[in-house]
Amino acid sequence: MRVLVATDAWHPQVNGVVRTLSTLAQTAPRHGAEVSFLTHEGFRTFPLPTYADIRCALPAPGAVARRIEQIKPDAIHIATEGTLGHAVRRYCIRRGLPFTTSFHTRLPEYVAARAPIPESFVWRWLRRFHGRAERVMVSTRSLIAELSGRGFHNPVLWPRGVDGAVFSPRAPIELDLPRPIFLTVCRVAVEKNIEAFLALDLPGSKVVVGDGPMRAELMQRFPQAVFLGERHRDELAAIYSAADVFVFPSRTDTFGLVMLEALSCGVPVAAYPVPGPLDVIGDAPVGVLDEDLRAAALRALSIDRSLCRDFASRMTWDRCARMFLDNIAVFGQSRPAVEQNIVQRLRRQAAIY
Repeated sequence: MRVLVATDAWHPQVNGVVRTLSTLAQTAPRHGAEVSFLTHEGFRTFPLPTYADIRCALPAPGAVARRIEQIKPDAIHIATEGTLGHAVRRYCIRRGLPFTTSFHTRLPEYVAARAPIPESFVWRWLRRFHGRAERVMVSTRSLIAELSGRGFHNPVLWPRGVDGAVFSPRAPIELDLPRPIFLTVCRVAVEKNIEAFLALDLPGSKVVVGDGPMRAELMQRFPQAVFLGERHRDELAAIYSAADVFVFPSRTDTFGLVMLEALSCGVPVAAYPVPGPLDVIGDAPVGVLDEDLRAAALRALSIDRSLCRDFASRMTWDRCARMFLDNIAVFGQSRPAVEQNIVQRLRRQAAIY
Protein backbone atom coordinates (compact mmCIF):
# COMPACT_ATOMS: atom_id res chain seq x y z
CA MET A 1 0.00 0.00 0.00
CA ARG A 2 1.27 3.46 -0.93
CA VAL A 3 0.39 6.35 1.37
CA LEU A 4 0.95 10.00 0.42
CA VAL A 5 1.51 12.43 3.29
CA ALA A 6 1.16 16.13 2.51
CA THR A 7 3.01 18.34 4.96
CA ASP A 8 3.99 21.99 5.17
CA ALA A 9 6.42 21.10 7.98
CA TRP A 10 9.55 19.48 6.58
CA HIS A 11 13.32 19.54 6.64
CA PRO A 12 15.31 21.63 7.47
CA GLN A 13 12.76 22.41 10.19
CA VAL A 14 13.50 20.67 13.48
CA ASN A 15 10.31 19.86 15.36
CA GLY A 16 8.10 17.03 16.51
CA VAL A 17 6.00 16.99 13.32
CA VAL A 18 9.02 16.49 11.06
CA ARG A 19 10.53 13.89 13.38
CA THR A 20 7.24 11.97 13.59
CA LEU A 21 6.69 11.91 9.83
CA SER A 22 10.30 11.01 9.02
CA THR A 23 10.22 8.11 11.45
CA LEU A 24 6.83 6.98 10.14
CA ALA A 25 8.34 6.62 6.65
CA GLN A 26 11.17 4.50 8.04
CA THR A 27 8.87 2.26 10.08
CA ALA A 28 5.83 1.80 7.81
CA PRO A 29 7.48 -0.73 5.41
CA ARG A 30 7.56 -3.25 8.29
CA HIS A 31 3.75 -3.11 8.13
CA GLY A 32 3.44 -3.43 4.35
CA ALA A 33 3.15 0.27 3.52
CA GLU A 34 5.27 2.80 1.66
CA VAL A 35 5.03 6.45 2.69
CA SER A 36 5.77 9.22 0.18
CA PHE A 37 5.74 12.94 0.93
CA LEU A 38 4.42 16.04 -0.77
CA THR A 39 6.40 18.93 0.74
CA HIS A 40 7.53 22.44 -0.22
CA GLU A 41 10.48 20.96 -2.12
CA GLY A 42 10.27 21.84 -5.80
CA PHE A 43 7.75 24.66 -5.32
CA ARG A 44 8.22 28.41 -5.02
CA THR A 45 8.18 29.35 -1.34
CA PHE A 46 7.91 32.37 0.92
CA PRO A 47 9.03 32.78 4.56
CA LEU A 48 6.45 32.55 7.31
CA PRO A 49 6.13 35.88 9.18
CA THR A 50 8.20 35.85 12.43
CA TYR A 51 9.71 32.51 11.33
CA ALA A 52 12.15 33.24 8.52
CA ASP A 53 13.50 29.67 8.61
CA ILE A 54 10.07 28.19 7.83
CA ARG A 55 9.05 28.25 4.17
CA CYS A 56 5.50 28.01 2.85
CA ALA A 57 4.91 26.58 -0.60
CA LEU A 58 3.29 28.50 -3.48
CA PRO A 59 2.37 25.70 -5.89
CA ALA A 60 1.29 26.66 -9.39
CA PRO A 61 -2.23 25.62 -10.45
CA GLY A 62 -2.24 21.94 -11.34
CA ALA A 63 1.21 21.26 -9.87
CA VAL A 64 -0.13 19.54 -6.77
CA ALA A 65 -2.48 17.37 -8.84
CA ARG A 66 0.39 16.32 -11.11
CA ARG A 67 2.56 15.39 -8.14
CA ILE A 68 -0.21 13.30 -6.58
CA GLU A 69 -1.02 11.55 -9.84
CA GLN A 70 2.65 10.69 -10.38
CA ILE A 71 2.80 9.02 -6.97
CA LYS A 72 -0.50 7.14 -7.47
CA PRO A 73 -1.27 6.73 -3.77
CA ASP A 74 -3.78 4.32 -2.25
CA ALA A 75 -4.44 6.77 0.61
CA ILE A 76 -3.79 10.45 1.34
CA HIS A 77 -3.03 11.97 4.72
CA ILE A 78 -2.81 15.73 5.27
CA ALA A 79 -0.47 16.41 8.18
CA THR A 80 -0.66 20.21 8.41
CA GLU A 81 -3.08 23.06 7.76
CA GLY A 82 -0.72 25.19 5.59
CA THR A 83 -0.76 26.06 1.93
CA LEU A 84 0.06 22.52 0.78
CA GLY A 85 -2.45 21.05 3.18
CA HIS A 86 -5.19 23.24 1.73
CA ALA A 87 -4.16 22.44 -1.84
CA VAL A 88 -4.28 18.68 -1.25
CA ARG A 89 -7.56 19.00 0.65
CA ARG A 90 -9.11 20.77 -2.39
CA TYR A 91 -7.75 18.05 -4.69
CA CYS A 92 -9.37 15.29 -2.63
CA ILE A 93 -12.72 17.06 -2.22
CA ARG A 94 -13.03 17.86 -5.94
CA ARG A 95 -12.35 14.22 -6.86
CA GLY A 96 -14.42 12.67 -4.09
CA LEU A 97 -11.40 10.98 -2.53
CA PRO A 98 -11.35 10.14 1.19
CA PHE A 99 -8.50 11.59 3.21
CA THR A 100 -7.34 11.84 6.80
CA THR A 101 -5.72 14.73 8.64
CA SER A 102 -3.77 15.20 11.85
CA PHE A 103 -3.81 17.86 14.55
CA HIS A 104 -0.25 18.53 15.71
CA THR A 105 -0.16 22.12 16.92
CA ARG A 106 -2.31 24.39 19.04
CA LEU A 107 -2.54 27.04 16.35
CA PRO A 108 -5.19 29.18 18.12
CA GLU A 109 -2.88 29.77 21.08
CA TYR A 110 0.20 30.25 18.89
CA VAL A 111 -1.53 32.75 16.61
CA ALA A 112 -2.97 34.68 19.56
CA ALA A 113 0.52 34.99 21.06
CA ARG A 114 1.70 36.84 17.94
CA ALA A 115 -1.30 38.70 16.54
CA PRO A 116 -4.60 40.21 17.73
CA ILE A 117 -6.64 37.35 16.27
CA PRO A 118 -9.25 35.73 18.55
CA GLU A 119 -8.67 32.08 19.31
CA SER A 120 -12.34 31.39 18.51
CA PHE A 121 -11.77 32.53 14.92
CA VAL A 122 -8.88 30.10 14.44
CA TRP A 123 -10.85 27.25 16.02
CA ARG A 124 -13.69 27.84 13.51
CA TRP A 125 -11.20 27.71 10.66
CA LEU A 126 -9.67 24.48 12.01
CA ARG A 127 -13.09 22.83 12.37
CA ARG A 128 -13.81 23.66 8.75
CA PHE A 129 -10.42 22.39 7.56
CA HIS A 130 -10.63 19.06 9.40
CA GLY A 131 -14.39 18.63 9.04
CA ARG A 132 -14.18 16.92 5.63
CA ALA A 133 -11.59 14.39 6.77
CA GLU A 134 -12.58 10.79 7.42
CA ARG A 135 -10.61 10.99 10.66
CA VAL A 136 -8.42 13.52 12.48
CA MET A 137 -5.42 11.86 14.13
CA VAL A 138 -4.28 13.28 17.47
CA SER A 139 -1.53 12.22 19.83
CA THR A 140 -3.37 11.89 23.15
CA ARG A 141 -6.71 10.97 24.65
CA SER A 142 -7.08 14.40 26.25
CA LEU A 143 -6.88 15.95 22.77
CA ILE A 144 -9.60 13.59 21.56
CA ALA A 145 -11.80 14.81 24.40
CA GLU A 146 -10.95 18.47 23.81
CA LEU A 147 -11.50 18.41 20.06
CA SER A 148 -14.75 16.47 20.48
CA GLY A 149 -15.91 19.18 22.88
CA ARG A 150 -14.98 21.84 20.32
CA GLY A 151 -17.14 20.32 17.60
CA PHE A 152 -14.66 18.03 15.80
CA HIS A 153 -16.67 14.92 14.98
CA ASN A 154 -13.93 12.51 13.99
CA PRO A 155 -10.77 12.55 16.21
CA VAL A 156 -8.87 9.26 16.71
CA LEU A 157 -5.72 8.33 18.57
CA TRP A 158 -2.28 8.33 16.92
CA PRO A 159 0.34 8.22 19.71
CA ARG A 160 4.04 9.00 19.43
CA GLY A 161 7.16 6.99 20.17
CA VAL A 162 10.88 7.16 20.79
CA ASP A 163 13.88 5.38 19.26
CA GLY A 164 15.24 3.56 22.29
CA ALA A 165 18.39 2.55 20.43
CA VAL A 166 19.41 6.17 19.80
CA PHE A 167 18.00 7.72 22.95
CA SER A 168 19.47 5.54 25.66
CA PRO A 169 21.65 6.10 28.72
CA ARG A 170 25.22 6.58 27.52
CA ALA A 171 28.48 8.27 28.36
CA PRO A 172 27.38 11.87 28.99
CA ILE A 173 28.82 14.79 27.09
CA GLU A 174 31.31 16.78 29.17
CA LEU A 175 29.56 20.03 29.99
CA ASP A 176 31.84 21.07 32.89
CA LEU A 177 28.97 22.83 34.67
CA PRO A 178 27.91 23.01 38.32
CA ARG A 179 25.47 20.30 39.36
CA PRO A 180 22.61 19.65 39.24
CA ILE A 181 22.04 20.25 35.53
CA PHE A 182 18.49 21.18 34.51
CA LEU A 183 17.93 20.78 30.77
CA THR A 184 15.26 21.77 28.29
CA VAL A 185 15.18 20.92 24.56
CA CYS A 186 12.84 22.80 22.22
CA ARG A 187 12.44 25.36 19.50
CA VAL A 188 13.42 28.65 21.12
CA ALA A 189 10.16 30.48 20.47
CA VAL A 190 7.49 32.26 22.48
CA GLU A 191 5.03 29.36 22.53
CA LYS A 192 7.51 27.09 24.33
CA ASN A 193 7.39 29.25 27.49
CA ILE A 194 11.16 28.91 28.00
CA GLU A 195 11.27 32.04 30.15
CA ALA A 196 9.34 30.17 32.85
CA PHE A 197 12.25 27.73 33.05
CA LEU A 198 15.07 30.27 32.77
CA ALA A 199 13.58 32.48 35.48
CA LEU A 200 13.47 29.69 38.08
CA ASP A 201 15.66 30.02 41.14
CA LEU A 202 17.43 26.66 40.91
CA PRO A 203 20.80 25.42 42.13
CA GLY A 204 23.42 24.27 39.63
CA SER A 205 23.01 25.04 35.92
CA LYS A 206 20.30 25.57 33.31
CA VAL A 207 20.95 24.32 29.77
CA VAL A 208 18.89 24.98 26.63
CA VAL A 209 19.24 22.91 23.45
CA GLY A 210 17.57 24.26 20.32
CA ASP A 211 17.39 27.29 18.09
CA GLY A 212 14.72 29.76 17.11
CA PRO A 213 13.69 33.40 16.87
CA MET A 214 13.99 34.14 20.61
CA ARG A 215 17.43 32.67 21.18
CA ALA A 216 19.45 35.90 20.95
CA GLU A 217 17.02 37.77 23.21
CA LEU A 218 16.96 35.03 25.86
CA MET A 219 20.75 34.66 25.81
CA GLN A 220 21.01 38.37 26.61
CA ARG A 221 18.35 38.32 29.31
CA PHE A 222 19.58 35.13 31.00
CA PRO A 223 23.39 35.18 30.70
CA GLN A 224 23.84 32.49 33.35
CA ALA A 225 22.03 29.91 31.21
CA VAL A 226 23.96 27.80 28.70
CA PHE A 227 22.58 27.74 25.14
CA LEU A 228 23.98 24.88 23.06
CA GLY A 229 22.05 25.43 19.81
CA GLU A 230 20.65 22.55 17.77
CA ARG A 231 21.92 19.05 18.53
CA HIS A 232 20.73 15.76 17.09
CA ARG A 233 20.61 12.01 17.65
CA ASP A 234 23.74 10.65 19.38
CA GLU A 235 25.04 14.05 20.46
CA LEU A 236 21.62 15.01 21.79
CA ALA A 237 21.34 11.68 23.62
CA ALA A 238 24.71 12.37 25.27
CA ILE A 239 23.43 15.77 26.41
CA TYR A 240 20.26 14.20 27.82
CA SER A 241 22.43 11.68 29.66
CA ALA A 242 24.44 14.52 31.22
CA ALA A 243 21.34 16.14 32.70
CA ASP A 244 19.91 15.51 36.15
CA VAL A 245 16.38 16.69 35.34
CA PHE A 246 14.58 17.51 32.10
CA VAL A 247 12.35 20.57 32.52
CA PHE A 248 9.42 20.91 30.10
CA PRO A 249 7.92 24.39 30.57
CA SER A 250 5.49 24.39 27.63
CA ARG A 251 1.79 24.70 28.38
CA THR A 252 0.66 24.33 24.76
CA ASP A 253 2.45 21.32 23.23
CA THR A 254 0.03 18.64 22.13
CA PHE A 255 2.49 15.89 23.12
CA GLY A 256 6.16 16.74 23.67
CA LEU A 257 8.42 14.13 22.04
CA VAL A 258 11.40 15.53 23.92
CA MET A 259 9.92 14.24 27.17
CA LEU A 260 10.02 10.69 25.81
CA GLU A 261 13.58 11.19 24.55
CA ALA A 262 14.71 12.40 27.97
CA LEU A 263 12.95 9.55 29.78
CA SER A 264 14.46 7.02 27.35
CA CYS A 265 17.89 8.37 28.32
CA GLY A 266 17.01 7.85 31.98
CA VAL A 267 16.28 11.50 32.82
CA PRO A 268 13.24 12.36 35.00
CA VAL A 269 10.88 15.12 33.87
CA ALA A 270 9.53 18.21 35.61
CA ALA A 271 6.55 19.92 33.97
CA TYR A 272 3.27 21.71 34.51
CA PRO A 273 0.17 19.53 35.03
CA VAL A 274 -1.29 20.34 31.59
CA PRO A 275 -2.28 18.25 28.54
CA GLY A 276 0.86 16.77 27.06
CA PRO A 277 2.71 16.06 30.32
CA LEU A 278 -0.48 14.69 31.88
CA ASP A 279 -0.90 12.32 28.93
CA VAL A 280 2.73 11.29 28.59
CA ILE A 281 3.60 11.01 32.30
CA GLY A 282 0.37 11.13 34.26
CA ASP A 283 0.96 9.67 37.70
CA ALA A 284 3.87 7.45 36.64
CA PRO A 285 6.86 7.72 39.03
CA VAL A 286 9.11 9.12 36.29
CA GLY A 287 8.37 12.82 36.65
CA VAL A 288 6.81 15.51 38.77
CA LEU A 289 3.94 17.66 37.52
CA ASP A 290 3.29 20.79 39.54
CA GLU A 291 2.13 24.35 38.94
CA ASP A 292 5.22 25.28 40.96
CA LEU A 293 7.77 24.35 38.30
CA ARG A 294 10.71 25.00 40.65
CA ALA A 295 9.31 22.56 43.21
CA ALA A 296 8.73 20.00 40.46
CA ALA A 297 12.32 20.32 39.22
CA LEU A 298 13.78 19.90 42.72
CA ARG A 299 11.58 16.92 43.59
CA ALA A 300 12.45 15.22 40.28
CA LEU A 301 16.10 15.04 41.39
CA SER A 302 15.26 12.09 43.65
CA ILE A 303 13.60 9.93 40.95
CA ASP A 304 15.21 6.57 40.07
CA ARG A 305 16.59 6.95 36.54
CA SER A 306 16.09 3.27 35.72
CA LEU A 307 12.32 3.74 36.10
CA CYS A 308 12.42 6.45 33.43
CA ARG A 309 14.15 4.21 30.91
CA ASP A 310 11.78 1.30 31.58
CA PHE A 311 8.75 3.57 31.20
CA ALA A 312 9.88 4.99 27.83
CA SER A 313 10.73 1.56 26.42
CA ARG A 314 7.01 0.87 25.97
CA MET A 315 6.54 3.91 23.70
CA THR A 316 7.81 2.64 20.33
CA TRP A 317 7.69 4.10 16.85
CA ASP A 318 6.57 0.69 15.61
CA ARG A 319 3.37 1.08 17.61
CA CYS A 320 3.02 4.62 16.22
CA ALA A 321 3.25 3.41 12.59
CA ARG A 322 0.82 0.56 13.19
CA MET A 323 -1.83 2.85 14.62
CA PHE A 324 -1.33 5.42 11.85
CA LEU A 325 -1.98 2.76 9.21
CA ASP A 326 -5.04 1.55 11.13
CA ASN A 327 -6.44 5.08 10.93
CA ILE A 328 -5.93 5.96 7.26
CA ALA A 329 -8.77 5.92 4.74
CA VAL A 330 -7.93 3.76 1.72
CA PHE A 331 -9.33 4.70 -1.69
CA GLY A 332 -12.19 2.54 -2.89
CA GLN A 333 -12.66 0.79 0.43
CA SER A 334 -16.23 -0.40 0.95
CA ARG A 335 -18.25 0.80 3.93
CA PRO A 336 -18.23 -2.68 5.60
CA ALA A 337 -14.44 -2.74 5.24
CA VAL A 338 -14.18 0.72 6.76
CA GLU A 339 -16.33 -0.32 9.71
CA GLN A 340 -14.33 -3.53 10.17
CA ASN A 341 -11.08 -1.54 10.19
CA ILE A 342 -12.49 0.83 12.82
CA VAL A 343 -13.47 -2.09 15.07
CA GLN A 344 -10.04 -3.69 14.66
CA ARG A 345 -8.32 -0.37 15.39
CA LEU A 346 -10.33 0.18 18.59
CA ARG A 347 -9.55 -3.34 19.80
CA ARG A 348 -5.83 -2.85 19.19
CA GLN A 349 -5.84 0.53 20.92
CA ALA A 350 -7.71 -0.96 23.89
CA ALA A 351 -5.09 -3.71 24.12
CA ILE A 352 -2.25 -1.18 24.02
CA TYR A 353 -3.77 1.17 26.58
